[in-house]
Amino acid sequence: MTDRESLAAGRFNCSIRERALFEAGIKMGTVYHQFVGTPINSEGVQALEAAMEKSICSQPYVESASIHIDRGVFSKSRDRYSYFSLTGEKIDVVVKIRIQGVSVTAEMRYDPEIGYPLMFVSNIEDLPQP
Repeated sequence: MTDRESLAAGRFNCSIRERALFEAGIKMGTVYHQFVGTPINSEGVQALEAAMEKSICSQPYVESASIHIDRGVFSKSRDRYSYFSLTGEKIDVVVKIRIQGVSVTAEMRYDPEIGYPLMFVSNIEDLPQP
């Protein structure tokens, strides 16, 4: 652990497991609140997904990030008016966080049963230490 990491770790009054869950929540909030409202069209959707993934992966403790934007919203016509503003209902996210021996997978996807883009923890595990 680096001196900087030790200083940061000392600020948390919780377990490593709780901190990993906290970090996963921060990443989910970043995706939603940073990118919802972004104008997007069919020509830029792949680049936006990649930019979102790189943005999330630049944050501490992110092991991987996968983002998919629903392409079903794009019209077949392509003119200057053929775009939409990104909403939480159109984003699927999987982010994996790792802090020391704890791994957390958090996801966001639209849940039609509750009518909400739900963020949730899909997996948490204690990893074997070398």
